[in-house]
Amino acid sequence: MAGGGGSSGGVSPLGPAPPMWYHRDLSRAAAEELLARAGRDGSFLVRDSESVNGAYALCVLFQKHVHTYRILPDDEGFLAVQTSQGVQPKRFKTLPELISLYLNPSQGLVTTLLFPVEREEMAVSDDRDYSDGEDEKPPLPPRSASTSTSPGPETPTESSPAANGLSTISHDYLKGSYALDLEAVKQGASSLPHLNKTLVSSCKRLNGEVDKVLCGLEILSKVFDQQSAFMVSKMIQQSVNQGGDQELENLVTKLAILKDLLSSIEKKALKALQDMSLSSPCSPPPFSMRHSKAIPVQAFEVKLDVYLAELTKIGKSQKYTLSVDVEGGRLVVMKKVKDNQEDWTTFTHDKIRQLIKSQRVQNKLGIVFEKEKDKSQRKDFVFASAKKREAFCQLLQLMKNKHSNQDEPDMISIFIGTWNMGSVPAPKSVASWMLCRGLGKTLDEMAVTIPHDLYVFGSQENSVCDREWVESLRVALKEQTELDYKPIAIQTLWNIKLAVLVKPEHENRISHVGMSSVKTGIANTLGNKGAVGVSFMFNGTSFGFVNCHLTSGNEKIGRRNQNYLDILRLLSLGDKQLSSFDISLRFTHLFWLGDLNYRLDMDIQEILNYINRKEFEPLLKVDQLNLEREKNKVFLRFAEEEISFPPTYRYERGSRDTYVWQKQKATGMRTNVPSWCDRILWKSYPETHMVCNSYGCTDDIVTSDHSPVFATFEVGVTSQFVSKKGLPKSSEQAYIEFECIEAIVKTASRTKFFIEFYSTCLEEFKKSYENDTQNSDNINFLRVGWSNKQLTTLKPLLSEIEYLQDQHLLLTVKSVDGYESYGECVLALKSMIGSTAQQFHTYLSHRGEETGNIRGSMRVRVPSERMGTRERLYEWISVDKDETGGPRGRPSVVSRMGHEYVKPSVVRKQLGELGKVSEEAERSSKEETAARPKQDGPDGGDSISKNSFNNPAYYILEGVPNQSAAAISPELLPSPTSSNPPAAKVNPPSAGVRTKPPAAPSGPLHLRRAAAGPPARTITEEGSSEDDGGSCVAGAQGGGAGSTLNRPPPDFPPPPLPKGALEMVTEAPFNKPRPLYPDLAEVRIPPAAPGGPLALGEGFRRGGGMALDDQSCSVLQMAKTLSESEFGGQPPPRAPSAPPPLRGQPMGAGLDACRTFPPRNPITESIAEDMPEEALWGSSSSSLSVGESSVGEWLQRLGLEKYEQGLLHNGWDDLEFLSDITEEDLEEAGVLDPAHKQILLESLRQQQK
Repeated sequence: MAGGGGSSGGVSPLGPAPPMWYHRDLSRAAAEELLARAGRDGSFLVRDSESVNGAYALCVLFQKHVHTYRILPDDEGFLAVQTSQGVQPKRFKTLPELISLYLNPSQGLVTTLLFPVEREEMAVSDDRDYSDGEDEKPPLPPRSASTSTSPGPETPTESSPAANGLSTISHDYLKGSYALDLEAVKQGASSLPHLNKTLVSSCKRLNGEVDKVLCGLEILSKVFDQQSAFMVSKMIQQSVNQGGDQELENLVTKLAILKDLLSSIEKKALKALQDMSLSSPCSPPPFSMRHSKAIPVQAFEVKLDVYLAELTKIGKSQKYTLSVDVEGGRLVVMKKVKDNQEDWTTFTHDKIRQLIKSQRVQNKLGIVFEKEKDKSQRKDFVFASAKKREAFCQLLQLMKNKHSNQDEPDMISIFIGTWNMGSVPAPKSVASWMLCRGLGKTLDEMAVTIPHDLYVFGSQENSVCDREWVESLRVALKEQTELDYKPIAIQTLWNIKLAVLVKPEHENRISHVGMSSVKTGIANTLGNKGAVGVSFMFNGTSFGFVNCHLTSGNEKIGRRNQNYLDILRLLSLGDKQLSSFDISLRFTHLFWLGDLNYRLDMDIQEILNYINRKEFEPLLKVDQLNLEREKNKVFLRFAEEEISFPPTYRYERGSRDTYVWQKQKATGMRTNVPSWCDRILWKSYPETHMVCNSYGCTDDIVTSDHSPVFATFEVGVTSQFVSKKGLPKSSEQAYIEFECIEAIVKTASRTKFFIEFYSTCLEEFKKSYENDTQNSDNINFLRVGWSNKQLTTLKPLLSEIEYLQDQHLLLTVKSVDGYESYGECVLALKSMIGSTAQQFHTYLSHRGEETGNIRGSMRVRVPSERMGTRERLYEWISVDKDETGGPRGRPSVVSRMGHEYVKPSVVRKQLGELGKVSEEAERSSKEETAARPKQDGPDGGDSISKNSFNNPAYYILEGVPNQSAAAISPELLPSPTSSNPPAAKVNPPSAGVRTKPPAAPSGPLHLRRAAAGPPARTITEEGSSEDDGGSCVAGAQGGGAGSTLNRPPPDFPPPPLPKGALEMVTEAPFNKPRPLYPDLAEVRIPPAAPGGPLALGEGFRRGGGMALDDQSCSVLQMAKTLSESEFGGQPPPRAPSAPPPLRGQPMGAGLDACRTFPPRNPITESIAEDMPEEALWGSSSSSLSVGESSVGEWLQRLGLEKYEQGLLHNGWDDLEFLSDITEEDLEEAGVLDPAHKQILLESLRQQQK
């Protein structure tokens, strides 16, 4: 239906043909943009209403503002413009009649309708979208209909032919055979043979279906209802060779038996099972549970990572073996001592306190053991590879989970696979796909055998019928895991399939299963392209999965983008109460997979050269999906793991050695360049746990021109919370209170707004009153605000903190005139819990597009008697807070938050003060706007996207006349303040690279913060919180992965630097003169006013997402911070006695960052007590005194920098540590040349002298 027209009669509300000013389901934002381009008062268009099905929205431009009027159908199907209360509406049969009235002046609208804005018709040729150039015409849908049982827009493909067939048979009888029966009756016949024949033909299919059902029920009948079983068996035997009159009579009898059987079998089965339970109360465990595969003991060869000062204490032996016994719940730490003797210590699962992953050295792991009560010891181990470290962590997590006392899991593992099968059945074995073996980021062999909790298989061009496909997946999984996985959903649209299977032990934890599909093929009516979706609840966590096949063709980027937006809007999944939100906000975790068909914009020969050299970075920079995501055109705030495998399309079938990129078509030669068409992305609510452990493709499945792609995820889940204290009394009730909210909305409308609040912790959704403040300095944007009086207090269903910290609040900003959403967002309650109000700030989106931002102040009050909580299993692993450099590329540990979300910090001022900050922002210049940085994604840190709401350039609508930077709302721009340290010179940028200004402007930091950084981010990045009016709590946010609540900011100036601090920096020896750095004495730390906004230096924020271990302002820490900011992820020394050299980084940035933190003890007693003082603060005989500050610089001086990677990989990341290296160690690190070994050892000996 074109517009969901409201008429129930025969007359279409659109008239004989839809008028050109009617734009169907055009979005509100797109309508405003079209009117802005028209630019004349009285320009108008009509679109479908986004809030009421069957209604319309009349949009009129007047004085550069868009006014929206709702056109509603009444019970009789007449249309009328919604009027004020008491005003009689004028009713019309059709939309053109209604519009013709308002083309006349003085009809009650803000202006007369003068200039219709016509819709842009799509070119017919653009609709020719077949299958990746393989077929001349679209493939026919499969013969078997969709097995989806969910109500939805898609009806089974067989229903229409069946209906048409029946009507044809009936029509033929009435046209011909009816007369023969009439003649027979006239001659005295007592039967109607021709009608009987017609009915038998019509019911032939029904007869077969009834036989199938009866055969299936026969087995149940034999077990629970012997009498019915005899009748069923007899009826099946009788029906074998019957025809004519008896066949129809027999069908009626069978239907009667079927009716009786279905109505009685459940009661009889219940009685039989009750009798069985009384006779045998102890039933054996299910087959699948008894025969689950035991995980063998796994051993890992590691080296102990120690300080030079500790070597004298533990001897020279550094090699250890860590043996993980998952079934027994033990970890054995064994080391070899003299005469081949072994010394080992066994730790039970409850004695392993924490695992601490190093960010800087990807194969290093700290383990905190419990020695005695309240005392612990940390040991750092270096694994053979990062993959081995991850496998070890997964096994220990599995062991912890297996032996915990928790009834419900905190974390599950999910496998997701996508494969375009090329209309060819799968090979006999797809084990490499299920076990994540192949190219890219793969699992270690010790981890591949661990069964995942959920398996999700998406396929395209899959010609196998549903039942056969699911059965083949179940059999393959049983071969690999010895578990009988249960299918919980299979949804199909033509040859696009999505199958979800779950571990048998989790089957009862799955509920609210939903399925849906959307066609995006030719004219959005063919299902050769489109999407299928499945959603469900796993205990208290909602999951959504979308498998899509988008438009093919190198040049059809716009069509693919539109496919995505259509699927996002039309896929009917999840909670129906959340219909105001698109599916990207309806689920705690949403996974989007499939053949997205985005290609590479590069010459074919260049692409092939890069692939041959395994250089993927240049190709990823021209990947259409990456480019469209950077523009915020698609997949807003979705994440994708770093791609480290070759393009998965278009291979020669039967081989993975050759790409076939040309095909002769009737229209000419078609080029399909090798591309990453097959992708897996995800989006999670803020402050949830999500880690991608693998992302790659197989290299041995060659039946299709696409390679199967796989990914595995570690996902935090919540249980169905049951309060131990019952429902809260009024004195024990938790409250969600808002002090104020302010939103900046992208719109040319000047209507009033209200906010709707949704959450699973609320009994029903709540609404605020209308906004009480409203202003705009830019016609395309509107600032609206709600004070405390306009905002309602929300009462959660349960008041326990353990329940509330897992809850989220969904907000939608709606207009009073049309009740349409202008933007939605999600907030985590976890960081809002406390007696002090917390500040939040995040983006608004609608229909997949960014529409503004929203900020405010709120708190979640929890009564003291309900404050008890526990540590989650995924909080047991953290990231080393001393390691701040961060690796290059997108790290494996991603943000807890899933998508961009500025974590709240403690509010020090009322929102009234926010206006003051905004006023300061008005003094910023256009030059600063132009100088905004854009960082490359993979290098960690945030990057600013062209259309980010944080970027003032976003606030200029493209194509709108008379718009310039001067028209940008001044509140949206940052302003420099006198509190900034002096700027230092920076190295000149390379050609074409946009660089960061030398001095970071302060002011409203959340408007400066990059919005669309690389999706997979380090945990420490999530902590950077920037809000105006509040203080900025940087990096650590309480330290590490497990901590999410903020510490209060300092209300006092930081202590003065130690007297020796300046000497420590100025005396640090450098190899080369470094005139670019300002003298530390010239850098002043201005006193921080109590509660004032504390700016986080730009240089600090570029430091690879770092978290400071202590919050002191020691020069050691400051120098370390500056070094890591500058080196961008290179490992600094572990315990330097002097700060490492700096490279072009303004010293002020580090000071600015340092003063953000209140001082406290730098190292906790539980860990420090086992380390000598020299190990903590560095030995006086440190080899740093020779002039090099890192292994890399030392090797560079010797001309042997090619060995740096091997040494770091084996844990030799510290010059102090290198003094004990042996020839054997050098060989393990890849130094095989005897001459080079001699040079390295001689250099170390000289340095020791």
